[in-house]
Amino acid sequence: MSFDFDAVVVGAGAVGLACGRALSKRGLTVLVLEKDVHIGQGVSSRNSEVIHGGLYYPTGSLKAQFCVEGRRALYAFLASHKIDHWKCGKLVVATQEPEVARIEAIFEQATANGVEGLEHLTGAQARALEPELNAHAAILSPESGLFDSHGYMLALQGEIEDAGGSVVISAPFEGAEPLAGGGFTVRVGGEGAMEVSSRLLVTAPGLSSQAVAASIAGYPAIDIPPRHLGKGVYFRLVGKAPFNRLIYPPPIPGALGTHYRKDLGGQAVFGPDLVYVETEDYSVDPAKADEFAAYIRRFWPALPEGALTPDYAGIRPKLHGPGEPQPDFQLHGREHHGIDGLMALFGIESPGLTSSLAIGEAVADALQVS
Repeated sequence: MSFDFDAVVVGAGAVGLACGRALSKRGLTVLVLEKDVHIGQGVSSRNSEVIHGGLYYPTGSLKAQFCVEGRRALYAFLASHKIDHWKCGKLVVATQEPEVARIEAIFEQATANGVEGLEHLTGAQARALEPELNAHAAILSPESGLFDSHGYMLALQGEIEDAGGSVVISAPFEGAEPLAGGGFTVRVGGEGAMEVSSRLLVTAPGLSSQAVAASIAGYPAIDIPPRHLGKGVYFRLVGKAPFNRLIYPPPIPGALGTHYRKDLGGQAVFGPDLVYVETEDYSVDPAKADEFAAYIRRFWPALPEGALTPDYAGIRPKLHGPGEPQPDFQLHGREHHGIDGLMALFGIESPGLTSSLAIGEAVADALQVS
């Protein structure tokens, strides 16, 4: 049977584009569908642009594996494509004695995960690196960094198109039907509404993952995990950035917590926090500045009064609610839903951006593409 495309990928964020690239590298014709008017307008454009080392995730989990593998591949990709990035390093800081055991546990977890170059630092050693830092002790992760996520996604798009594939914007996925002999009929909306056929189908639409899966005929509802929206806001500093390295307090339940970065433009940004919401609301309440300031002064006591200004917000596609254990990435293939040629991704939040190249390769491998 002939198909219009070898593979259709739903979602042109970092992970969807990385899946499209991995499939294209294997010689497949790929169509990536994006409902918005630009690529990467969802989860991929509303984050910290941090390259994570892989410190926090349970050993053997997909998050641990993909973060370390993806980070190594990402630095090589960014260098080869001349995309702006900065391996600035990260300090995970215990601001007082009771937090030392928590960062020690992170060190042990990171070591088990194969994270390179980790160092224990005393408070004095940490302050020698970052003089304005309040630190009782710290862990240095030299492999952590920052990058231009939009430049990265444009490069992924370029590789797909160079291989003969297409990335189509303003093209919402409206559903798919598995065909009796294998493959799918895919319905595409928008001004150029049409149907195309494809041998393989990958869904990586971030916050829309559950809705997209539900629109595939025959997809079992029991295999679609619940969706929770985790909103995080960011505040920008008015004034000179106080630190060069990423500064992270110990993580909070369900997230890594409000941290500091000096972005690629040289400005200081703090966030995100975590609040569960019911709708996609990207507003930032200026009144949260006082709450942020109190938290930030734990590791930067010299934060000036009134120096924080609202910046932006992001929403993470969480699979757990408040107080529930944080689950792993979920890549659902035939063994989950019973549909040949389909890979559905759920819960690709942090460290999904860092992990994206590794996720793409895993998806292509799982679909037995060689």
